[in-house]
Amino acid sequence: MPLTQRVDFQAALRRSNRVQIPKLICWQFKMDADQVLKVGVKVPNTFKGWQFFYSKMLKDGRITVPKIVLSNLGDDTANFLGRIVEVMIEPA
Repeated sequence: MPLTQRVDFQAALRRSNRVQIPKLICWQFKMDADQVLKVGVKVPNTFKGWQFFYSKMLKDGRITVPKIVLSNLGDDTANFLGRIVEVMIEPA
């Protein structure tokens, strides 16, 4: 059963601009790596809004955030490593 509803969570931005989807969410919806997801990313406590893009989950449960999306979220993209971001995923 693929993802059928919107899910919100917070995650740390890791190397290669990747965000880990929590295992509980993957297990709850039995998510597959071949499903296309609409992903929204927002940095909390800033005036920048949500940045949306379409992506597939990798086999290890991670989503890669494009560099153009990170550049729209803040001025210094090199400073985002390890930063907490709000993530919203929903079926496309």
